[in-house]
Amino acid sequence: MLSLPTSPNPIPPSLHSTHLSLLSRTIILPRKFPPKPTPSTHRPLTLGLYLMAIPESATDPETAQVEEKHVYSVWAVPPDDVAARLKKLMEDLRSEFGGPQFEPHITVVGAISLTPDDAFSRFRSACDGLKAYTATVDRVATGTFFYQCVYVLIHPTTQVVETSAHCSGHFGYKSSTPYMPHLSLLYGDLTDDEKSRAQEKASILDESISSLSFPVSRLALYKTDTEDKTLKSWEKIAEYSLSPN
Repeated sequence: MLSLPTSPNPIPPSLHSTHLSLLSRTIILPRKFPPKPTPSTHRPLTLGLYLMAIPESATDPETAQVEEKHVYSVWAVPPDDVAARLKKLMEDLRSEFGGPQFEPHITVVGAISLTPDDAFSRFRSACDGLKAYTATVDRVATGTFFYQCVYVLIHPTTQVVETSAHCSGHFGYKSSTPYMPHLSLLYGDLTDDEKSRAQEKASILDESISSLSFPVSRLALYKTDTEDKTLKSWEKIAEYSLSPN
């Protein structure tokens, strides 16, 4: 029930006669209404102004909120003891041939542009149910561009290839070349002679590198902007422990 406040200053009895006298002298004028607009002047100007004041993007659900995309990759991560061994070898190569620092890994899904939420969701669904597997080094090799300068080739076993195919399917990633599992030791734009020397030095620094074998029980989602050759913007977003084989 709505109650209205009473007047804080009621008219005292002594002023009743004065108040009534004033009321009796009040002249109530007839109310005047503005003339109706003619058809020629009746235009919906106000409506037009409101429409112009609303940004088009605010009424378009597709452009109202656009989430920024980044470049992501999925990596197979070696065990800590193997990673420490590889990091030592990589550091020794960088000390002579230069190049940026990065974590040892086998690329499972190559660089693909996605929103953060989409990348994480796809990574989680891709890893669900995957089994751990073994990665075995074939030999030290060299490539033809910055991100495949000097690396160790990984035997393309059924598990290695199928893990990449499975994850690539979840990410919608399609490569123009067949999958070549490898673990990079050095990034850089080296001459053919420098790459040959780095390849030879890797085999000298770690004589048994070509017979290395290790279990892969973790996959990681990394943000990997390939335009950033300093790799300073690269970062790990998530990591997943695979089910025991």
